[in-house]
Amino acid sequence: MIFTQPVLEGNRLSISRLLTQVENDTPDGRVALAEIFPHTGKAHLIGVTGAPGTGKSSLVNQLTLYYRKQNKKIAIIAVDPSSPFTGGAVLGDRVRMRDLSGDEGVFIRSMASRGSVGGLAQTTASFTQVFDAAGFDIIIIETVGAGQSEVDIARLAHTTIVVEAPGLGDDIQAIKAGILEIADVLVVNKADRPGVENTERALRSTLELAHPTKRVFRHHGQTTSIDAPEADANIWIPPINKTISTDGKGIPELADSIAKHIAHLRQSGDWALRDRARLGSELDAVLQEELVNRFFERVKKDEYDSVVDKVLSRKLSPYEAVKLLLNGNSEQER
Repeated sequence: MIFTQPVLEGNRLSISRLLTQVENDTPDGRVALAEIFPHTGKAHLIGVTGAPGTGKSSLVNQLTLYYRKQNKKIAIIAVDPSSPFTGGAVLGDRVRMRDLSGDEGVFIRSMASRGSVGGLAQTTASFTQVFDAAGFDIIIIETVGAGQSEVDIARLAHTTIVVEAPGLGDDIQAIKAGILEIADVLVVNKADRPGVENTERALRSTLELAHPTKRVFRHHGQTTSIDAPEADANIWIPPINKTISTDGKGIPELADSIAKHIAHLRQSGDWALRDRARLGSELDAVLQEELVNRFFERVKKDEYDSVVDKVLSRKLSPYEAVKLLLNGNSEQER
């Protein structure tokens, strides 16, 4: 059995062991999560997402170094692409963030996305709870950045940073990926490269065209114009920050934008709304998983296989098959 008190005290070995139990979804891990849950809700969750090649890991590295100077405890969850053979993380966290190694105030953990939509495994939310309960002030979740479904990060983070970079073959990859709508802070990284002005201009043009109330978890149904943000203090217009993460340029300004967003969330009440949406989404995911597990405990494998065969032979549609299985009539011949 895992003893949760050392985790609450910030013991690194206990935290690491609990994270492993959580990732493997063991009974002990579930019990421990239930015990530490009352101690969560204090950390600021920052999501970092964007197209591959934008320098997300370097940006996270510099942002963490900046926060450490303020004596903040930082946890980093690096959601990596999954190995098709082992299901494990392909990329190594310490390879990408060597500057942070040996710092007791920083905890870096890689986890495999395991094919989950948006590159976020369901256990990522549980990881944040472990770090939150262990007393980390800021938890940074860096997503895979592969594919078009990075919007999942908005369901988990309080502040979502979308990273762009010039010279990737498109003025603005985020428009194509559909992730601008979830951005709270926009970053043009590698700002020393040619074309940075075009990338920034494309971002600003997109923001001017976009309706700010359509972004995730924000004021649905309002009609306030982006041209007059002062008219409604509840409207947050994502700032655009330019950074060079290789030497830390622009990082203090980025941290300032994040701080302003935190203040906005607390003043407008969006912090509580996002927590509710995040926990509701997590509850739905756990509920679905539990219901599916209970279903397969009740239905025999040969019975299920028989229904699959009927679907394969087009005797049943998938909808009809589910209906029969749920009603316990899967043995019925058609």
